[in-house]
Amino acid sequence: MGNSKDNSSTDSENSSGDVPDAKPSLYFEGEKVLAYHGPRIYEAKVQKAELRKNEWRYFVHYLGWNKNWDEWVGADRLMKHTEDNVLKQQALDKKQGMEKNTKSGRSAPAKPKSSDVKLDKEETKSNVPKGKKRKADSGTEKGNVSAEKLVKIQIPSTLKKQLVDDWEFIMHQNKLVKLPRSPTVDDILTKYLEYRSKKDGMMTDSAGEILNGIRCYFDNALPALLLYKKERQQYHEAVSDNASPSSVYGAEHLLRLFVKLPEIIAYAKIDEESLTKLQQKFLDFLKFLQKNQGTFFLSAYDGPKASEGSGKDKES
Repeated sequence: MGNSKDNSSTDSENSSGDVPDAKPSLYFEGEKVLAYHGPRIYEAKVQKAELRKNEWRYFVHYLGWNKNWDEWVGADRLMKHTEDNVLKQQALDKKQGMEKNTKSGRSAPAKPKSSDVKLDKEETKSNVPKGKKRKADSGTEKGNVSAEKLVKIQIPSTLKKQLVDDWEFIMHQNKLVKLPRSPTVDDILTKYLEYRSKKDGMMTDSAGEILNGIRCYFDNALPALLLYKKERQQYHEAVSDNASPSSVYGAEHLLRLFVKLPEIIAYAKIDEESLTKLQQKFLDFLKFLQKNQGTFFLSAYDGPKASEGSGKDKES
């Protein structure tokens, strides 16, 4: 992907490739642009430009967002970063009712809607130890762990959409996932172990260890990192002292774990070779979730209404 001879860094170079009738690239690598993601427009940076089937494709990074959200888009999803287009972005934000977060000094929220940044910025504030105040715009940094050191977990595009829908149901439609879920996280992990055993022709210890690790991470991370404020009351009602979250929650909350895993793992002192193997195992598990998306995930949330909580708990 990165070695394509069409993957060059300037308009002039891109327009003079091997394809005689190729249109010149509208955007160059490193260029700051505005990108459509769902119904909104966000600030992004073009990381790569490639000519595919006589059409330019651009690999973009949404500024201030976890790299899990980097994606290939067509020119129809991008706009030049001009004053007029920024005004268009702000007008669209206002129309969507999103012009709220001005604490960071930005004139408008320049982040896609999803559980990624919402969980980072809104939900973990109460979990940061006193005296270790995070920078308002750190986004991809936790404490002193830099984004470069984080293991990359590429979430499949259909599961990214699932995360966006999840946020929409809870934050905009004020709905919750009805608990207990079926299948539970435990059920899904068991099904994955059966799937791997059939595929490998044997029950492997490493697969069991990985799944136990995911279960352990999930049970510990759920109350601290994976819930929206509107879900906290439901958690206290649904999870009793002797029950584990993995026996109550399902795929919707398990998927959120994979957004946070790079940061969680960064604090475990794992050597690079083991990290690479872990990354491959997580990707295989995500593909399994994607393959069974219609069975494991709810297409709509018809559960109890979310609790708004006190005034200070609402999004600022």
